[in-house]
Amino acid sequence: MRFKNIIITTGTILLFLACSTNPFTGKKTLALVSNAQLFPTAFAQYDQFLTENKVLNGTKDSEMIKRVGQRIAVAAERWLNANGQQGYLKDYKWEYNLVDDKTVNAWCMPGGKIVFYTGILPIAQNETGVAAIMGHEVAHALANHGQQRMSASYIQAGVALAGNFAIKNDQDRAIFNQAYGIGSNVGLMLPFSRGHESESDQIGTYLMAIAGYNPDEAAELWKRMKANSGGQAPPEFLSTHPSNDTRIQNLTNWAPQAKAEAKKFGVTSFRPISSF
Repeated sequence: MRFKNIIITTGTILLFLACSTNPFTGKKTLALVSNAQLFPTAFAQYDQFLTENKVLNGTKDSEMIKRVGQRIAVAAERWLNANGQQGYLKDYKWEYNLVDDKTVNAWCMPGGKIVFYTGILPIAQNETGVAAIMGHEVAHALANHGQQRMSASYIQAGVALAGNFAIKNDQDRAIFNQAYGIGSNVGLMLPFSRGHESESDQIGTYLMAIAGYNPDEAAELWKRMKANSGGQAPPEFLSTHPSNDTRIQNLTNWAPQAKAEAKKFGVTSFRPISSF
């Protein structure tokens, strides 16, 4: 009971200190670190990454990555402006780069710095598939998931520190550290991360639809992702991401909602889907 009280008390204090609101969901989110602090560091790290990797410029694929990214960013700004969030993106510095690497991945740093690896393009298969990935990555930036993950890690570390300070008995402290390490990861950090991935999937389908890309392709993309993985994945509760099947089902369910949202912006038809 003492362990539980330590966790609840410390966590409550830290949560009270700083929260912000996600403009897409209306939910309160963790914000122990401000974007004013986070963005400059993220931008510097991104620039350093680019100097250490082979960035492709002037190719058909690299130009396509930039084109899709710009369209998704415009869609985000249209949505934000229409929902009373003018100026939300004033500190974002969008950048989209294609890196020559076989890794099947894409990522976004806080503030809008995005990288696609060439290894993901065969699975994207077409520009609409790229838009599904881009929408997801842009959504991470818009929802400040990097800020939230850093804030959550501070809370996790803060509770651990408080527990070690409050528990004087060495044996009890060892039990606390073992139980808390496993419990906070499986019970808090992993579900927190999975929630962010699902949130970005949903927001991403809306953004791609507003940008003129058919959101039905998002589920098809994840079917290809599943096939590429060969079924090799940890159980969902031990993963930072929802399972492929969960994502496919969610994206299928969200596609009609995304189309309805796009219709509010006058988008009633989508760009044709064709392979690269």
